[in-house]
Amino acid sequence: MTDFSRRAGLGALIALVATGGQGQAQPQATIRAEAGWSRAAGAGRTGAGYLTLRNGGAADRLVSARAEIARAVELHTHMHDNGVMRMRPVEAIEVPANGSVTLEPGGMHLMLLELKRPLNQGDQVPVTLVFERAGEVQLQLAVQSAGARGPAPAAHRH
Repeated sequence: MTDFSRRAGLGALIALVATGGQGQAQPQATIRAEAGWSRAAGAGRTGAGYLTLRNGGAADRLVSARAEIARAVELHTHMHDNGVMRMRPVEAIEVPANGSVTLEPGGMHLMLLELKRPLNQGDQVPVTLVFERAGEVQLQLAVQSAGARGPAPAAHRH
């Protein structure tokens, strides 16, 4: 083997390892996060994130999320338990193929645990969503008033 072919082979091996064996082309995310919003909440408290996920490809699952403003972000749902509504963590949120799912008050949502600073009306809170297939998707939660029931109309514009 020549010195050139050894270097070329080594370079190809390094490229293969660095890209996880997928070559240089990375899959395009088929999931969009839209109309993200939250309600105002105090530092040290718990906040929530609501949004719509639109999937233009195969079925996927939201498996985690993170935000610098919170100690942790959990995926949650509301459940009836002996006539009482309770929030419970879920392992993942299914996003159907070529469909959508809405995270909203009284249903699936993100829980922002132990806020590091307050969520003030008018703030934009960056959140990273992690999907099983699509990878990471970034969005901004537009903070509404503490009693808001939905996103402000501007949150729907893209």
